[in-house]
Amino acid sequence: MKRLTAHTKRQYRLPSEAEWEYACRAETTSPFHFGETITTDLANYDGNYTYGDGVKGVDREETTEVGSFGVANNFGLYDMHGNVWEWCLDDWHGNYEGAPIDGCAWFDNNDNFYQKKGRTVLRGGSWGIYPRSCRSAFRDYYGRDDHYYGLGFRVVCAVGRIIQ
Repeated sequence: MKRLTAHTKRQYRLPSEAEWEYACRAETTSPFHFGETITTDLANYDGNYTYGDGVKGVDREETTEVGSFGVANNFGLYDMHGNVWEWCLDDWHGNYEGAPIDGCAWFDNNDNFYQKKGRTVLRGGSWGIYPRSCRSAFRDYYGRDDHYYGLGFRVVCAVGRIIQ
């Protein structure tokens, strides 16, 4: 992100968990921005499993090109459900007790991202996961130093307060 910032002269960062969920939901209240259930015609996940009234579908076993399903949410964002788990800026917490109420990232003791250790929040699900894990509200975690091929990220062009 430092290179992107240097090239564009604008600050970029990972979204906070709250920002990610807000962007995913795009002013909807259903489990998925496109409705109550999910199918492999709408998102990339393990189609051997179903959610709600959904039906079994394709298990692609790999990522797909962003936007290939042609289903953007109300904010114009693609692939918020499935494809790759997306890192969020926050440290992992097992629940929301004590969470910030202003949408900022929730850190334990240290808000310097480059010194972070331990678990971080993941959102969105991935191509190799059950469809229930692709819901807007589903959250998981992963170690910052661990490596997994199903991880990705989405960046935020920061305006105002910058979290480092």
